[in-house]
Amino acid sequence: MPARDTTDNPRRRIVVAAVELLESGGPDAVSTRAVAAAAGMQPPAIYRLFGDKEGLLEAVAEHGYAQFLESKRAQLDSAPDDPVEELRRGWDLVVEFGVSRPELFAVMNRATGRGPDAAHRAGLEILRGRVRRLAAGGWLRVDEELAAQIIQATGQGAVTTWHSTPAERRNPLLLTILRESMVAAVTRAEPTVNPAESGPAPAARALRAALPDDAGVLSDAEQHLLREWLTRLAADGGAPRA
Repeated sequence: MPARDTTDNPRRRIVVAAVELLESGGPDAVSTRAVAAAAGMQPPAIYRLFGDKEGLLEAVAEHGYAQFLESKRAQLDSAPDDPVEELRRGWDLVVEFGVSRPELFAVMNRATGRGPDAAHRAGLEILRGRVRRLAAGGWLRVDEELAAQIIQATGQGAVTTWHSTPAERRNPLLLTILRESMVAAVTRAEPTVNPAESGPAPAARALRAALPDDAGVLSDAEQHLLREWLTRLAADGGAPRA
C-alpha cells in the first residue's frame, strides 16, 4: 500500500485517506465520516469538494488511474523493440496491478462506465499506441479496435477470475495461459511486414498482396484506386513528390 500523502491539499488528503480505507477494509469502509476522520477533516468538507460518496469514489478511481499511468509511462521508457513482447509486458502490468490492488482496481473499472478521466484516456492511448505498432509491423490478425477490446477484456477477466477463486486454488499458470491465449488471438506467428524494413512501403506491399480479387466491400473503381495508391507507396515509401 502506498505511503500516506502528507500534502496540504485538502482534496488530495481526502482521496488518499479514502484509498487507504478502501484497500484495508473494502468499499464498506469508505464512509464519509470515516474518510473525514482519517483525513483529519470534517464530513462537510467531503460534500463540498466531491458532492457525495459517488463523487468521492470517482476521485478515487482517477487517483488509481493516475498511479497506474505513472507505472505504464515508466515501462515505456524501457520498452522492448519487439512489439509482441511489449504487448505481453503491458498486459502483465495491468494484471499485476489488479491482482495486487483488487479493491482499487474494482473501483477503477466501475468508474469507466461513467466517463473516463484524463488519466484513463491517456492509458487507453498507450494501449492504442501498442496496437498501432503491432498493426504497422504486420503482426495483427484482427483489426485494431477489436485487438484493443480483446487485450482489455482478457486482462480484466484474468483479474476477476483470480480474485473469485479461493486462495488455495489459485494457480499463477492461469495468468500465463490467458496472456498467451490473448497474444495468439491478436497477433500472427510471423509478421506480414519484414521487421528489417520501415516506413509505409512494406505495409503497402503487404496490404496490396492481401487484397481480394473481387471488389467485395469496395466498388471496382475504389478497388482500382486503392491498388494504384498502394503501388505508389510500395514503390517509393510515399516520399513527397515535387
